[in-house]
Amino acid sequence: MEKFRWCFIGAGKLGGIVAKLLVESGRHEIASCYTRDFEKAKAFCSTYGGNAYDNPIDAVNDPNVDAVYIVTTHNVHLKYAKIAIDNNKPVFVEKAFTMNAKEADELVAYAKEKDVFIAEAMWTWFSSPANKVLEWVNDGKVGKVKKAKFSFSMKSINYAPRVSDPRRGGGALLDITVYPITYAYRLFGYPTKIESSAKFQNSVDVSDVVKFEFENGIKVDIVSSIVDLKGEKFTIYGEKGIITAPFYHWYNSVTYKKNIFKKEVYRGGEANGISYVDEFDSVAQDIRDGLKESRMVPIKATLDIMKIMDEIASQIGLVYKDLES
Repeated sequence: MEKFRWCFIGAGKLGGIVAKLLVESGRHEIASCYTRDFEKAKAFCSTYGGNAYDNPIDAVNDPNVDAVYIVTTHNVHLKYAKIAIDNNKPVFVEKAFTMNAKEADELVAYAKEKDVFIAEAMWTWFSSPANKVLEWVNDGKVGKVKKAKFSFSMKSINYAPRVSDPRRGGGALLDITVYPITYAYRLFGYPTKIESSAKFQNSVDVSDVVKFEFENGIKVDIVSSIVDLKGEKFTIYGEKGIITAPFYHWYNSVTYKKNIFKKEVYRGGEANGISYVDEFDSVAQDIRDGLKESRMVPIKATLDIMKIMDEIASQIGLVYKDLES
């Protein structure tokens, strides 16, 4: 099969990580790249291939492009995704999908109007370990679930400048809390009750505490932070045992424990757990098959999660002001 060819809108740290893995896979290639700093786009293409452009429309319309990957800061996802859709190119948008539910609804409606593929690049749900957890829960392996706890405190504030920048959608909610929110939603559905609190520094939420309750009585506690280093782990408590995983948003193994004598470990995906290529393989096949949304991440899930995050933002008093355009 011919390589699937991507236009990258954005050439930051994550863009470079993803491009390297895609090129090394032998199943994908970089056709074009646009970023506001043209010199950065040229350096990106010099390393990973493709043509650099100083205009996003030209990058999207490069004749070799099969689809567009939006890997910019959150505040301009809507802008660039609409450019891709305007030019009839399938578009794959990094999480968080947009800044808020209003933007998400607008973007999805626009893609449907133009009959163009759109999906969120929420890599967790393209990984086989995460989907094994979903299978275990749905099949009753753990029995009736009573509660779940998620932590994600990895001191990532210095990962990239955008993480702490309120003008680019910085803060914990859109950058990391979105992972356990998504995990809980995919396992248990839309919560019936949401309670949230947060700590702020320089107008961004640096730590979030979120409590969900679900129709079936399940309670979920989420603690996340971009300034603390307390680790990443989840535990799902059921009547027949527990499911655990460290580094759950990307890790390659999950464990089911029935008791201290019996446990089952499932491993899958890349050896180091980083499965970016899995999601791009999946989306490339969706597009080749003529689908308009991802098999793995239904657009309804993306829209619901944006609504949940809007409610959390409202409760904690998070308002994004003076955003860069």
